[in-house]
Parts: sequence; structure tokens; C-alpha cells
Amino acid sequence: MIHILDYFSSLIQEETTIPLFEAALTIAQDTYPQIDLAAVQAEVDTFASKLQKRLPPDCSALQKLRMLNHFFYRELGFSCNTNHYYDPDNSYLHQVIRKRRGIPISLAMVYMELAQNIGLPVDGIAFPGHFLMKLSMPSGVIIIDPINGASLSREELEERITPYIDTDLRPDDTPKETPLARYLQAASARVILVRMLHNLKSIFLEDQDWARIMGVNERLVILLPDDVMERRDRGLTYAHMEYPLAAVRDLEAYLAQRPYAADAEALRIQVAQLREMGKRLH
Repeated sequence: MIHILDYFSSLIQEETTIPLFEAALTIAQDTYPQIDLAAVQAEVDTFASKLQKRLPPDCSALQKLRMLNHFFYRELGFSCNTNHYYDPDNSYLHQVIRKRRGIPISLAMVYMELAQNIGLPVDGIAFPGHFLMKLSMPSGVIIIDPINGASLSREELEERITPYIDTDLRPDDTPKETPLARYLQAASARVILVRMLHNLKSIFLEDQDWARIMGVNERLVILLPDDVMERRDRGLTYAHMEYPLAAVRDLEAYLAQRPYAADAEALRIQVAQLREMGKRLH
């Protein structure tokens, strides 16, 4: 586990040069430590090379997009794993590539890697509820659904965002104008990786699979070293796994920065209990 996390940490150090596909691929190492990362990357490169050979020299961005969509969804057969949406394998890129099934964000990771390799600048969008992609061209921006490659209209996007806007309203408020542009900004590699990990975290919390939650927590702390909420969550996971001293370190770091948080008093009591547990174990 140590060397796996060290490798992940090395990939995400420089904000502007994070190799998104490679970093996302390594997430699977927590569950599949023997994965051959180079072989998976080579398979995607082979896909890209096959597609690149079909592109005419004067191929426009729109033509590339259409050919990529046909290749990705029709020929390779990538689609949403609707029947097993919450299977963790949907977030592990080597399994997504093997099964040709995933969820929006993992399908987007493979799609965007192929797009990059053929010179198509497709970005990810951390849209609420359903990860999206976009291609910016001189004539305008195309918003793409990773599930099927469909281009989404402004009306469709506003309809999708409305439930998330409405949750911010009090009963006596009038609906706000949808600030759509704010939700269509390109997401950084770090933001995308965090979202992938939070998806897995939610799945593992349902099963109370603390060992796998810990793998996710470790990566989130690496990605977000200044986020004390992630430190708190790792500390609580250490507590569930009966590593009291490690739990105390993380929970005290949280309490030092959030002494008046709503959960602070309960955590202080838990820290005292963990200290006693630590003494008994030693």
C-alpha cells in the first residue's frame, strides 16, 4: 500500500500537469494491486492509434467528434452499466475498459483520453448528479453526455440543473434564474479525481467496508491535504478499524481547526475513549 500511495502522490503534485487518466487508473490498485497499468494504457493508446488512422489530414474538430462517438459507443461498445450502477468496478478504469461498462465519470475518463490522443480538447464538467464533458470550438461549446455521446441543448441542461437549484430555496422563495454557466466550467484533474473517490466512498460506506474506505480516504487526504474534513473522516475510519493512536492524530487535527464544529464535542469524547484504548493496547 505504501508504494502505491507514493506513486499516486507523485502523479498529483503539479496542478497543471496531473496525468488525469493515469492517476484515475491507479485508484483501482487499492482493490486490484496487481493491475498492469502500462498494459491498460497501451490498450487505450492502441484504440487511439486505430482511430487516428481513419482521420483525414484536414479533419475538423466536429468530424473528429462524430468519428470518436461512432468508434467509442458503436464499435467499442462503451455504455452505462445501468443494471449494476453501484458496482465499484464501474469506477476502476481497467474494468471499465474490459467490460465496456461504467458510469458517466469513468466513461468520460476513457473518452477524454482517446480525444486527447487524436487532438480533440475535450474537458470534464463536474455537473451536479451526472458528470458531463465539453468541447470548445470557435463556433461555440458542445456539451456531451458521456453515457452515449449525445450533445445536450441549453434547455436539457437547465432541466437537469433545476433540482439542484431548487434545493437551495426556502418555501417562500421564488425560483432563481439558473446560473448555468457556473456549472459548465471545465473541472480540474484534482476535482475530477476527488469526485471519483467520493463516489467510491459512498458505495463502501453503504457496506461499512472500512478497509476499502481507508484506501479511498488515504487518497483523498493526499489530494486535499488542507481539507480537515477528509482528515476527520480518515480518523473515524481508523477508529472503526481499531487503530486508536492514528485515529486520535487525525481527529485532533480536525478539532484544532474546527473547535466549535457541530460534531466537536462528540469527537472530543471519542478521542478520550480512543486514548484509553491506545493505553490498553500498549
